[in-house]
Amino acid sequence: MGIKILDKGKNVDVLFILEGTYPYVKGGVSTWVHQIITGMKDINFGVLFLGSRPEDYKGIGYQLPENLVYLETVYMFSEESNIESKRKTQASDKIKLLRVFLEDKDFESSWQNITSFEFFREITYEDFLYSKQSWDFIEEIYEDLGIDVPFVDYYWTMRNLFAPIFVVARLGMFIEKKEIGLIHSPSTGYAGFLGSLMSREYGIPFIITEHGIYTKERKIDILNARWVGVQYKYLQKKYDMDDLKKLWIKMFVNLGRVSYYQAKKVFSLFEEARKQQISLGCPQEKTKVIPNGVDVERLSRLIEIRPEGVPKIVSLIGRVVAIKDVKTFIKAMALLSKKLDGVEGWIVGPEDEEPEYAQECKELAKILGVEDRVKFLGFRNIADVLPQTGVFTLTSISEGMPMTVLEAMASGVPCVCTDVGSCRQLIYGGLNEEDMQIGQAGIITPVGDAQALAESYHKLLTDEEFWKKCQRAGLERVRKFYRFDQFIDNYRSVYEEYLEG
Repeated sequence: MGIKILDKGKNVDVLFILEGTYPYVKGGVSTWVHQIITGMKDINFGVLFLGSRPEDYKGIGYQLPENLVYLETVYMFSEESNIESKRKTQASDKIKLLRVFLEDKDFESSWQNITSFEFFREITYEDFLYSKQSWDFIEEIYEDLGIDVPFVDYYWTMRNLFAPIFVVARLGMFIEKKEIGLIHSPSTGYAGFLGSLMSREYGIPFIITEHGIYTKERKIDILNARWVGVQYKYLQKKYDMDDLKKLWIKMFVNLGRVSYYQAKKVFSLFEEARKQQISLGCPQEKTKVIPNGVDVERLSRLIEIRPEGVPKIVSLIGRVVAIKDVKTFIKAMALLSKKLDGVEGWIVGPEDEEPEYAQECKELAKILGVEDRVKFLGFRNIADVLPQTGVFTLTSISEGMPMTVLEAMASGVPCVCTDVGSCRQLIYGGLNEEDMQIGQAGIITPVGDAQALAESYHKLLTDEEFWKKCQRAGLERVRKFYRFDQFIDNYRSVYEEYLEG
């Protein structure tokens, strides 16, 4: 069951279902959600937060807006201890319908069988954990799919794969029956699945906005994860992917398809992402692009407090996690420091999400001899960072439409970004011919190319004429195409369409 944090006793116009983001984790999607809530003060919002375990979060990281009237939290991997009985031995054979998550066979005709509270009333979490039918189901999948890993590793993988499904289903079934006008999820995955369940059961319209492509990002996470799969080498095929990772990827692919099928509308932040959604099974007629926006007037005032000239500081603003590829940034700074005296690299963002990775980044800086040049500043207000920054950088291996790039451009800071998500569109223009005529607001480099990053930083930090040209282009682009008021108006129109209906 969920933990109710806030309930003002009011109906919820728009209920956000959020996985691992707002209000406990700052930045990215959380900032986007906070902007929408604070930008529409006349609409009452609610939040269902789906987290991993309580110890993974330090508490609420935002001042909760007045029009946030409901907040409930559930921890998907801490609920097993709340199961009262461990003696249940019989369950319905319908448990085998869960197989649809792990294969493509008959998916389009069978996904609705497991996207219903009726299924989860008949097959409970206790049934999945302790019944003989569940054991038989898990054993059957192992044999039929020819899983080539030790059974004990496979068994616990299956438990972890499906446990959140039952947790979120139970949350949906027992959530307080208040009036909800619209459900909005910024992802597919478990949040999208819960949105699909509640939409079908209660007849509530359901929409999705994907920032990156959730399925793609989870695939990257899983392929790089140390916690998935067998920790010792035994595979005969040198380049074979661990079968357990294949199960996780298939699970997220099919969770995504469920969300796409049930949603009324599926939004993305840029055109290439919309095409990827369609390729992953989303009906084309449901898709639409709504770009992010930033407060250009507020951010552009930061230009007034910039120092003369171009500061020799390259700032990476974001979480210190593997998908941001902070290690490549550190390598680039090591190369740059050999060519440019006095240059510094600032890493501005929380380090608690992947602490082992953060520690590896710090050790890499020491190994490369740049621990005095690369500074880990933790979470900071961007208004204190961007005016001191000569170049903003993003070195990620996957992104959607990064808010930090828009904020940097609006603050008059040229950008060097890897060629991921919408970064090429933001830096070089791509919405239309007018956008492209504005010119480049920085430089795009290949993913994982420390040499190209270092050369791009050097170009911007030493060529002031080019730097000013990029600054002007970035400012013009955000003012014309990525304003906060445009962004809010777009979502207000979406909300009103469903709330009035």
